[in-house]
Amino acid sequence: MQPGDPADIRNWQRRADGITTSGRLEAHDPARLAAIGVRHVINLALDSHPEALRDEAALMAAAGIAYTHIPVPFDAPRLDHVAELQAALAAHPGPAHVHCIMNWRVSAFFYLIDRAGGVPEPEARARMARVWNPLEDDGAPAVWRALLA
Repeated sequence: MQPGDPADIRNWQRRADGITTSGRLEAHDPARLAAIGVRHVINLALDSHPEALRDEAALMAAAGIAYTHIPVPFDAPRLDHVAELQAALAAHPGPAHVHCIMNWRVSAFFYLIDRAGGVPEPEARARMARVWNPLEDDGAPAVWRALLA
């Protein structure tokens, strides 16, 4: 956490690389993200989710934030979704914020990104487990354990 971080956003996290992550955003959050320097928001949630922020792209644009939507069905995550996230992060320089509804998709995807980047497995798992650990959560959908294996 840094001063000014909107820690009241669901499952807010700030990674060591400066990328921030969270669960769902609300209508007042784009201005708050802009105020802490976020220049790009990547949304991994489905627009059809009942907690999805309506008109998120327009709200981000109004706050001066670039926006990328990579809809990841919770019951069907794929490695190409992770590759899309990596490409979106690379395409927009500057501070980024990645979110979904609970920060579960995001934390799991960053586990894979961290592992591919050479982060030792226990450290990558601990980072992911701050929010959710489908590798140890018996209630987690098997598709997530398979993706992370």
